[in-house]
Amino acid sequence: MFQRILIANRGEIALRVLRACRELGIESVVVYSEADRNAPYVDLADQAICIGSSRSVDSYLRIDRLIAAAELSGAQAIHPGYGFLAENSHFNEVVRSCQFTFIGPTPEAMQKLGDKNQAREMAIAAKVPVVPGSKGLIDSEQEAMETAESIGYPVLIKATAGGGGKGMRVAPDAATLQSAMAQARQEAQAAFGNGGIYLEKYIDRPRHVEVQVIADHHGNVVHLHERDCSVQRRHQKLIEESPSPRLPESTRKAMCEAAVRMVRQADYQNAATVEFIVDQQDRFYFIEVNARIQVEHPVSEMVTGIDLIKTQIRVAAGERLPFTQEQVRQQGAAIECRINAEDPSKMFQPCPGKIEQIFVPGGLGVRFDSHVQAGYTVPPYYDSMIGKLIVHQPDRQQAIECMLRALRELRVEGIKTTASFHQRVLQSDTFRSGLVDTKWVERELLG
Repeated sequence: MFQRILIANRGEIALRVLRACRELGIESVVVYSEADRNAPYVDLADQAICIGSSRSVDSYLRIDRLIAAAELSGAQAIHPGYGFLAENSHFNEVVRSCQFTFIGPTPEAMQKLGDKNQAREMAIAAKVPVVPGSKGLIDSEQEAMETAESIGYPVLIKATAGGGGKGMRVAPDAATLQSAMAQARQEAQAAFGNGGIYLEKYIDRPRHVEVQVIADHHGNVVHLHERDCSVQRRHQKLIEESPSPRLPESTRKAMCEAAVRMVRQADYQNAATVEFIVDQQDRFYFIEVNARIQVEHPVSEMVTGIDLIKTQIRVAAGERLPFTQEQVRQQGAAIECRINAEDPSKMFQPCPGKIEQIFVPGGLGVRFDSHVQAGYTVPPYYDSMIGKLIVHQPDRQQAIECMLRALRELRVEGIKTTASFHQRVLQSDTFRSGLVDTKWVERELLG
């Protein structure tokens, strides 16, 4: 086992990894920018090293400074968390070449899965259902027209290196295909340095369901069941839950088995999330693999009782998974609400600033993963999430009522948060009936 781990991230996930390290008897090293100098986890860590000024390009995205911090601290391994460099295969390769252990997949597996077109081909090889689409990247207008005609309009244009909705456009007909392709290419090139695109059949009103998987270095691959992430705004997840409501058991089982096949096909180790969309007929299709721990991992932890961060660390240290597939049970229902420093009444405008007071809800089955406290100033330089409110109850109805109670109790003074918007979602008949799709928030609540 490792003696010391460097956490190459900030905020909630930095504190989450720090806590796992402490419970495993491992020393933790946190890095911080000038903007995060007074973050609570800086004082909680065994070591804390400043790596630059407030902007992420001058700190959390500086590979040279992260490696220098690891060398200075004497760490043996680096946990990337999520965001920043967590899915950067070059960073992963540098970590390995400098003789540190990257707590995640190999650079080779990360690179293959990071290319959406290549991941799609791997899914086909693993007999994982994919959305009908082009056989590879689109090289010409003629090829695009022929592909769109064969799969039928509307079509979805996707950047092969995309993420977060960037490089995606919908073409409802042939007249709009050319301009939509040009826009997708331009956006993808600007965002990712890669303008490659491919086409897929556009699935109307899909649900977004993903499967948490973890694999060790001894050939063991286990899924921790599924999470429903259909409550979204502009491709950004707002609320996640497990089990996925109204999902037939046969679909659930087939999806989880497909996720395991996909991870095996990639020769992957450590935690991964295999993402799918589910259409109105409960048919599921592969979207992508996230080669890291996800923001919403506590949902899976609550319904399975498995600590995913500790398991990540143990797997990276070469240990076998401490559980088999048969031992992983999906019990009760869990819901997570992302609490962001944003003003829902002003189109979710970011609201950085000082938190004057904060009251955190509690009670049986209530968890709040956060790095903030009274007196903490939310900086304007990073993601606006200040915490995740998670509940776990015997069934979905009880989980909804518990979450509503917890949201009412949560009080953050000094800044605006999205807590009130989450209450609105959970009180809606559509959410309670489990009939939400990925466009529901924009269509019904923000339209």
